[in-house]
Amino acid sequence: MKIYYKISDWLETNWVTPAYAGGLLGVLSIFFFGAATNTMAGWLYVISGMSFALLGMGALLPGRSLRQIKVRRHPIQPITVGDNLSIALTIENSINQPLALLQLQDQIPFVLGKPVQQAIEVIPAKETYHWVYHLPTKKRGIYRWHDLQLRTAAPLGLFWCRRSRNAKATAIVYPTVLPLSSCPIIDELGQENSRQLHEHSRYQMASEGLTRTLRPYRFGDPSRLIHWRSSARYGELRVRELEVSRGGEEILICLDSAADWQPDRFEAAVTAAASLYFYASRSLLNVQLWTAATGLVHGNVAVLQTLAGVKFGEEIVAGNRPERSLLWLTENSVSLTALPAGSRWLLWLDESVASAAEKPKVQHCSGLEITSNQPLEFQLQSSAATRNSKFKI
Repeated sequence: MKIYYKISDWLETNWVTPAYAGGLLGVLSIFFFGAATNTMAGWLYVISGMSFALLGMGALLPGRSLRQIKVRRHPIQPITVGDNLSIALTIENSINQPLALLQLQDQIPFVLGKPVQQAIEVIPAKETYHWVYHLPTKKRGIYRWHDLQLRTAAPLGLFWCRRSRNAKATAIVYPTVLPLSSCPIIDELGQENSRQLHEHSRYQMASEGLTRTLRPYRFGDPSRLIHWRSSARYGELRVRELEVSRGGEEILICLDSAADWQPDRFEAAVTAAASLYFYASRSLLNVQLWTAATGLVHGNVAVLQTLAGVKFGEEIVAGNRPERSLLWLTENSVSLTALPAGSRWLLWLDESVASAAEKPKVQHCSGLEITSNQPLEFQLQSSAATRNSKFKI
């Protein structure tokens, strides 16, 4: 049976395969031709000849009609996991005759679901058909596919013909970004650099040479920021708006993607990396992300695309981990002993294994042990001092 389906599929994609009506007409045509050769009756020859002519037309016309169809896929906008992908295609009939009874099948990756089908009753001459459908997403990733299959048996319905069109698609599903209102492990990282913090404070308090723009006075604005010359010119109080400084603090979020992980823990680590990055960015910190395959990246879109495509167990392509204070996300507790001084860590550890395993004893950095029995958002917002009582590094 499998061999039959393979042969039928090969015939349909490379030539044609008979439909039920086509197979029945073929058997009857052979029967009439055999009867004609035995009886030498002319009317039987006519019937068999007309039947074979219909079979020939039914085999040639579907492939010819499919050759006149042009397909264009529109760009797919990136989304966050849990949202729906919006996929749009344009099917164009380039001939002066309408095309009827057409089937479309988009060969999406199996991770996203089964191939999506659409039936089209008719596409008028020189017109286009717009097909838009939506796919739910349950897992982050970068998904690529390129095949759109066109299938028809028109106009006689005797033979099925299927052809593939190259319509490349790239769908990016970003990881979830948790709305953190606070994150002590980010707030504490880098605070040992008192010189940068002092310069940042002095820069914020400065009142000369840092004006970005002038705006009308609002109640509560300090009087030292009033620009008296412009106020006299406009006849109302004008206040200087100063440049905002990032304070010189640099945060490096490093995901241990070269190590082996449990899949669910790695997905949680990717979510944590995305959430920590955007929290640090909202806090006006100079934040970067490091993975084994990409190295250091920064910028919202670049980071989201990196985290959408990152996998555990990947090779170190873009250089080793930076040797300065960082935030290390890992499942390997042994790697914590090699962290630079002043670093922090997030450790995903199996509680049953952790209780029996010997834990490293290092005193130069601290962090959080992430467990599966509490929400990740709650754990990221908890205090490092209280969480480290169980596992102190």
